[in-house]
Amino acid sequence: MVTQIMPLEESYEAVVIEPSPSSERAFLLANTLPSTLREMQEKHIIPVYSKDNEPLISHSDFIESALETVERLFPHESILEPSIRVSHPIKGRIPSARNKPAKDLEEWERTLYYERAAFVIEIPSIQEMVGDNQLSLTIGGVKAYNHDSLHQKKGVDEHFKVFIGFQNLVCTNLCVSTDGYLADLRVKSVAQLITAIEDLIRRYQLNKHLSLMRQLTEYYLTEQQFAQLIGRCRLYNFLPQAQKREIAPLLITDQQISMIARDYYRDHSFCREDDGRISLWKLYNLFTGALKSSYIDTFLDRNVNSLDFTEGILQTLQGLHTSEGWFLE
Repeated sequence: MVTQIMPLEESYEAVVIEPSPSSERAFLLANTLPSTLREMQEKHIIPVYSKDNEPLISHSDFIESALETVERLFPHESILEPSIRVSHPIKGRIPSARNKPAKDLEEWERTLYYERAAFVIEIPSIQEMVGDNQLSLTIGGVKAYNHDSLHQKKGVDEHFKVFIGFQNLVCTNLCVSTDGYLADLRVKSVAQLITAIEDLIRRYQLNKHLSLMRQLTEYYLTEQQFAQLIGRCRLYNFLPQAQKREIAPLLITDQQISMIARDYYRDHSFCREDDGRISLWKLYNLFTGALKSSYIDTFLDRNVNSLDFTEGILQTLQGLHTSEGWFLE
């Protein structure tokens, strides 16, 4: 059983696992494609700032920095290769092929990079069981060049998102808490990026996160309460702004709410009980499962919001006054 994150000491007896990608199934779907670190290093060009032609921190630099940091902080653990998803390809061609029809381009005449990339690095030797589900400690991040000012010079802030949390190996859903998430990390160099990743890992409150997830297995919504919750989730986006500000934010989309309602009946791992009840742990996993349909640059924010939202529902069931209580009124 894991008690503290203490990446810096020999706190656990490592489980020997052969290196392999960090997830066998996609942790993120939407319009993404799988990629590898080697493919990025060898085939993807690096975007530059238009005013001085200096390169940005590339996707591969980001992933390498995270992997090196994890290997340094967890020297006695088994660490799997990064699982990477990319989207929004930016295609080009070399100057000598500028007049060629696209269908006649040779492979070596094409250029390519992806505007957005996300990755996870799994540490399978640090695991916990929550609600009969095996969770594995995971570190990852998101980089989207559309958040950077490419028309500037080198030296302006570059934007990243990094997280540490758990991956549910039953469904590859990510379980990320606010304490384990940097939503708007701004750095100017790889060195600053490495420092920020290390700081996040050291500050992450693993025990607090696990304790919250275990509590979710102990509380249930009735079928009527679940139906009320789904209905209120649909109403939320149409509320007057004054009323909306008094309620906890909900970032999930209408389509994702429909997926949750469907999976309440059909999901193999997280559907309702025979009497219609559903635990908050299963509800949370229905939320995070639906979020795989989000774009790369929004799914982490929605993932963290799902845990905050479910925690608010938990507190409401415990008799505490929360703004999430509106969803169950």
